[in-house]
Amino acid sequence: MKPLNPLFANLGTTIFEVMSGLARDHKAINLGQGFPDGNGSPAIVAKAQEALADRPNQYPPMLGLPELRQAVAAHGARFFGVDADWQSQVIVTSGATEALAATLLGLIAPGDEVVMFEPMYDSYLPIVRLAGGVPKLVRLAPPTWAVPEAELRAAFGPKTKLILFNTPHNPTGKVFSAADLSLIAELCRAHDAIAVCDEVYEHLAFDGIKHRSIMAEPGMADRAVRIGSAGKTFSLTGWKVGYITAAPALMPVIAKTHQFLTFTTPPNLQAAVAWGLAQEDGFFQTLGQEMQRKRDLLSDGLRRLGFDVQASAGTYFLTVDIRSLGYPGSDADFCRRLTLEAGVAAIPVGAFYDGGLETPYVRFCFCKDDSTLTGALDRLAPYLAKVGGAW
Repeated sequence: MKPLNPLFANLGTTIFEVMSGLARDHKAINLGQGFPDGNGSPAIVAKAQEALADRPNQYPPMLGLPELRQAVAAHGARFFGVDADWQSQVIVTSGATEALAATLLGLIAPGDEVVMFEPMYDSYLPIVRLAGGVPKLVRLAPPTWAVPEAELRAAFGPKTKLILFNTPHNPTGKVFSAADLSLIAELCRAHDAIAVCDEVYEHLAFDGIKHRSIMAEPGMADRAVRIGSAGKTFSLTGWKVGYITAAPALMPVIAKTHQFLTFTTPPNLQAAVAWGLAQEDGFFQTLGQEMQRKRDLLSDGLRRLGFDVQASAGTYFLTVDIRSLGYPGSDADFCRRLTLEAGVAAIPVGAFYDGGLETPYVRFCFCKDDSTLTGALDRLAPYLAKVGGAW
């Protein structure tokens, strides 16, 4: 057999599937992969059921149902100050990952440089490389995961096509500040570069911190793409309904790429998401407040057990420093031991670096039922007491 595509042939299985599989095999509580325990918003699920019976179940428009595209544009303007025309700037996709693929494959030409921050969500690098892009990686600085200005400036150059990042940030829980976004916007304008921002956790910023969109920054409306997800906004990760809002000049090529990836997304789910995005502000505030409460439940419990828990300003995730327990090994080894010996699965943060990296950081997911979170803490307590730091 002739050689297969070396990029994908040489990729390992995603860390999320590895750890979730390990959790299933050993009946561990899965605080690794970021999906909620529940069934999402009952009201939105009911709207999808109604639409399944009441409307044609055939191909909807390739760009998405007009009612959802209108709702996405209105939602972005209402909450984040993004002024976009629904007809020329919004596309519905089959999840945020497809949105990323359509955007990156459409915008990147072979040899273009793409600036990205490490740690990063694991789909970014393979898609960039598939498009022929050349990654220029900048490492956020722990424990606050600050943007290193000098390194970021050095990563931009004449060949920079775009910067790809996400805020609120997976895996660290960082929410990019006004100063962070201002710096990114300045560099994009100076180098005629595009900003692609994965904003799927836009309604999951905590402690009074407000999510800001790169598209609302001065001079960025014509050189930015923002990506959203109904899966994260409404705790319906299995629906795979995403949406892109992009500068008018960028949208046509993204749409042409999208049409040959998934082409379209189930119309009943689109209709339900359109209804959901139009709900009153309190609907979204309640979502964030409830997720913040769960964050506090897990982080307080982990601190009581001796973990050094880092601040999580958003997302589904919090990061701990395993050196606080006296653990001498890698994050990957720690997660494997925790799954097999304590019955609790987590994700090593080193998996979010190019080629993998040994770090002292582990990511826990808190978008679970209270009983799941307390159950995990109840398993960890006797295990850590038994180990007693003697790893």
